[in-house]
Amino acid sequence: MNGTGSDKASEASDATGTADAHATTGPASTVIHSAPVRESLDVQQPAGRHSDWYPLVVAEVVHLSANAVAVSLEVPEVLRTVFAHRPGEHVVVRHRLAETELRRTYSVSPPPEDPTALRLVIRRGSHDGFGTYAGTVLAPGDVLDLSPPTGAFALSERPGSHHVLIAGGSGITPLAAMAAAVLREDPACRVSLIHSVPTSGDTLLADELAQLKDAFIDRFTALYVLTREEPGSGLPGGRINDAKLRRLLTAVNARPGPGTAFALCGPGGMVAAVRRALTVWGAHPALIRSEVFTPADAARRSVVPQTEAPSHHTCVTVLLGGHRRRVAVGPEDATILDALLRVYPDVPYACREGVCGSCRARILSGRVTTASQHGLDAENVSPGYTLVCSSRPLGTELTLDFDT
Repeated sequence: MNGTGSDKASEASDATGTADAHATTGPASTVIHSAPVRESLDVQQPAGRHSDWYPLVVAEVVHLSANAVAVSLEVPEVLRTVFAHRPGEHVVVRHRLAETELRRTYSVSPPPEDPTALRLVIRRGSHDGFGTYAGTVLAPGDVLDLSPPTGAFALSERPGSHHVLIAGGSGITPLAAMAAAVLREDPACRVSLIHSVPTSGDTLLADELAQLKDAFIDRFTALYVLTREEPGSGLPGGRINDAKLRRLLTAVNARPGPGTAFALCGPGGMVAAVRRALTVWGAHPALIRSEVFTPADAARRSVVPQTEAPSHHTCVTVLLGGHRRRVAVGPEDATILDALLRVYPDVPYACREGVCGSCRARILSGRVTTASQHGLDAENVSPGYTLVCSSRPLGTELTLDFDT
């Protein structure tokens, strides 16, 4: 759900697996069953952070380019633990604009010199207008509601590895933070960053990456691929395809093997194409991690196939914030989320496209049918998790747990 006003999902195919990711999402329509659980519906669980919102004051708004700003937020001492974050995690911003509640997902992207800072990079262009608002109106002293950091996008934990990071557009925001962190923490590693952008004016965080290069001159390399203008660097321009990727990997001296790990972040098409090319090249799938985002101007919703729509009402029991609630989901509801929001506006969600993973819930009993759920990985699907923004119930009873 990168950090620039795009909705996101992470994919981790490492042996350890990840939480808010997808390794393989399977067909567009999938039936997910509940998994055996030990929790009792009669026992209240402690309030989960899914339903928590915190008003944070904007400390600084810095214009990075004509179309992007870096927004830093003040975190009071009492919330330092709540908003502690690691590279690759994201937050959801909740804001009211023109009497409409907006929710956007952003990667936490601190500057290299202050890795604990809570900073978001926001681009203009989102269909709901929040990107333009952030770039033209938002100012120090304003207040935004944020959820605590979450997410599972991370580099493979392999000391001494060559980490090859490939970013498309604003996918640079989590990868820049990851690069800075691993270079600091693992003196034996190397990092090569390949950033694909339309033009040189579309680069983000280039100054900070240059500083990182100065600090780790022998261990960090950054290459830029311009898709709509001549790069003039001897490197290939245009969209990354198999042949261009091979040339780029050769330029950074990357070779398939246990010592080379990959992290990809960008539009879904780019990530899928690069993943396929890396696999054909010989990279082990377990060493390729990725996060997918949808363009900021995409106003789409994940659609569960109409042929799977229930012809009856389903009683859905929800465990959220330590409370047990019930709602009826009927044929008129496109997704479970639509029904839940009518009664419980605090249900977590952001993208409504099955991408960001914010509305993840565990199925304690019953079954659902789903559209593509990029915000889940195989590890989450197998024990019976679903994203309620892209699923409908099957049967007359369903129980979901948002607090696990």
